[in-house]
Amino acid sequence: MRREPVKARELAADKRADSFDEVVAGYSESQAFSEAGRCLQCKNPTCISGCPVGINIKKFIYQITQNDYASAYFTIRETNNFPSICGRVCPAEYQCRKACVLNKSRIAYASSEAINIHFLERFIGDYGMRHNLKVPKEEDARLSKIKVAVVGSGPAGLCCAGELARKGIKVVIFESLQSCGGVLRYGIPGFRLPDEILDYEINYLNRLGVEFKTNVVVGKTILLNELFQQGFDKVFLGLGAGVPSFLGIKGENLCNVYSANEFLTRVNLMSAYKFPEYHTPVNIGEHVLVIGGGNTAMDAARCALRLQKMSGIQPGVSIIYRRTETEMPARRLEIGHAREEGIEFKFLTQPKEFYADEKGFVRGLNALSCKLGDPDSSGRKRPVADEGSDFTIPCDLAIIAVGLQANRVLSSVTPELKTDKYQDIVVDPGSMETSMKNVFAGGDIVGGEGTVIEAMGMAKKAARAIIDKA
Repeated sequence: MRREPVKARELAADKRADSFDEVVAGYSESQAFSEAGRCLQCKNPTCISGCPVGINIKKFIYQITQNDYASAYFTIRETNNFPSICGRVCPAEYQCRKACVLNKSRIAYASSEAINIHFLERFIGDYGMRHNLKVPKEEDARLSKIKVAVVGSGPAGLCCAGELARKGIKVVIFESLQSCGGVLRYGIPGFRLPDEILDYEINYLNRLGVEFKTNVVVGKTILLNELFQQGFDKVFLGLGAGVPSFLGIKGENLCNVYSANEFLTRVNLMSAYKFPEYHTPVNIGEHVLVIGGGNTAMDAARCALRLQKMSGIQPGVSIIYRRTETEMPARRLEIGHAREEGIEFKFLTQPKEFYADEKGFVRGLNALSCKLGDPDSSGRKRPVADEGSDFTIPCDLAIIAVGLQANRVLSSVTPELKTDKYQDIVVDPGSMETSMKNVFAGGDIVGGEGTVIEAMGMAKKAARAIIDKA
């Protein structure tokens, strides 16, 4: 039996940063067949327990080995609405692949590596798109008169809308931005998730009868109670976590210091990388520092590198992180890609203060060296700054990528909506219903920042409850 995993096709490292073209090309048919053949078809497939929506991984991989790609597609779609998206952006190494019995950390097959479940899922998802496979609607006559408002068009909102629309429920999605997709649109660059993949899924929902209303800020343009007055029977809130966190150090308000949220939105949603074709430029410098260790930091750094090269600037992007690479929450795949593309990593480094030139533009970062102490509440070793170890790093553009907080636009004007100490919306864990009757919620606005498929898991639970309570 083949033990070595099949590596997905990729753009050469020296060609990637010249454009925003997708880096990972995925599997060819022969590669998918070969990788699927590594699966042991375990009697107790632990990989399924590692998937937040419980995809029948064993079954769809077996169907690939039988060249039955259509059946594999429908098997995945029983529980996952967006296989082409999840196959590209899900942190499989922390979820399904981590639970695979071939994982080295599970000892039993120490000479092997976990099945590349995400690449197989992507292969099948893309097959379904190319062949325009449709999941049959399961319309229920008693549900046809139900009308549901979905607030937010990120992964939670899109998933909930799809679940409801397939049952014949009338769904209207309200999106505050000019384009739908939420974090999938503004937060993830095209070299990881091309727009056409997301557009396909949104158009698919549109064909199911889902209506989209953009540039509507629920909580400002219209209040939550007014949705019920307009005839909606139930509401699902997929607001996301769109408020950036900051470091709380001196100089964060200097010119050319961005939150990753703003930087990525300008690049991904407003097409800053296509200036002057699009009149939405973004500043870029010779010495770019990205502070953070998650996927958002990797995305921001890799976008900055591309903007430098496309502007004719000698690439110079560094990621600043207080811990070591071992503790980094970003996907190993994304860390590897960033390093291959020439991004420098400065570990065990704690930002202390930004300093500016006479015009108020950032020119550098004063930082401290760190060492690792005892584990903190996250389970990772806590960084401890070494006082007196001050040093300076040149910087003419900084991007802060240290997480997001709850979007409070709606909750701040809706006192009936109970929130916790983090300002996340409180829900019944069984039904995802909030403190307001007939108002449900899911995604990052409920549990804080999570993965795409975790948001979808909550959305599917809410959709089931909405249908049951109809």
